[in-house]
This record gives sequence, C-alpha cells and structure tokens, in this order.
Amino acid sequence: MSSDPVTLMVARRVARGRYRDFMHWLEEGRELAADFAGYLGSGVLAPPPADDEYQIIFRFRDAETLAAWEHSASRRAWLARGQGLFEAPQEHRATGLDRWFQQPGTPTPPRWKQAIAIWLAFFPVSLGFQVLFGDALAALPLVPRVLAGTLMLTPVMVFLFIPLSTRLLGPWLRGEPWRTPLLRRRST
Repeated sequence: MSSDPVTLMVARRVARGRYRDFMHWLEEGRELAADFAGYLGSGVLAPPPADDEYQIIFRFRDAETLAAWEHSASRRAWLARGQGLFEAPQEHRATGLDRWFQQPGTPTPPRWKQAIAIWLAFFPVSLGFQVLFGDALAALPLVPRVLAGTLMLTPVMVFLFIPLSTRLLGPWLRGEPWRTPLLRRRST
C-alpha cells in the first residue's frame, strides 16, 4: 500500500433542522479520529451562504492508518449515531501528488503522465526564472541560490502553473480523445 499521506474528503448535507446536532456530531468524529495512530489532522469547511453542504477533511499518515480508522468499530458507531443528521454523503480520497491529477469518478493518471505534466509546467517557469533572476543570484553560494530559487518557485508552481498544466492536459491525462474544434469554411 501507499506510504504517502492520504486525505479523505467527505461532503455531507445537513438535514433540515439538525444543524446544531450535526456540528456536535462532526466534532465528535474529529476527536475520535485524533485518537488513531497516523492521524495528521482534520478540518471542516463551511458551505457558502444559502448552501448546506459541509466538506470534512481527514488526513492520515498513509493508506494503512486511514484504513484502520475507517474500518474501526468506533467509527462505525459514530457513523450510526449520525444517521438522520445528514443527507447525500460523498467521499473522495487523494494520495500524495494525486490530488493535482485526480478528479472524482476518474482514475488517477499513470505516474509517467503526471511527471510529464509537472515537467511541462516546471521547465518554462524555471527557464523564465533563470532569465529574470539568474544573473542577480549568480554571485550567491550554491545553497542560498537554490534556497532563494525554490522559495520563489514553489508557491508559483503549486498554486498556479501545475494546476494550469493539469487543466490544459486534462483530456490526455485522463486518456480521453483530444477534441479539436472543427474549422468551418466560409462560403464565398
């Protein structure tokens, strides 16, 4: 099994009139998960105004520790106590880098495709960084130069260019045929 951290994202809609009970039940579940080995943290994302779907996130050290929590008698009892508090539960798991590439209902692309998508984002950004800042950083010793580069590039890559690359390459990553727009001939 995987040795990467695993995130379980659960969406639950609060049943009408059960908000206070639902919130108490959620907190109980977070406390329960915290008692399990491998637990890394959890959080609850409130819905936007006029919505009632909460996103609950549980993060564990690896797939094995998540499975131990998921299949525990105490979690089953907690879920049973939650009956009637929520509607339409949905779950989604993400492991390591897979979070960038996985969409609900689709398989995760092979690692070689993930590597190409990341490289296609990283190469032009790294090249641009060197063109813009390479001379200014050249006088620095190796470690501070690499430190400065990674400190500046990592957020740009994680929040902008890798998501852009995965969105643009989405059909290829998912193994879907490329759709090219048909060119229309104009009648003269």
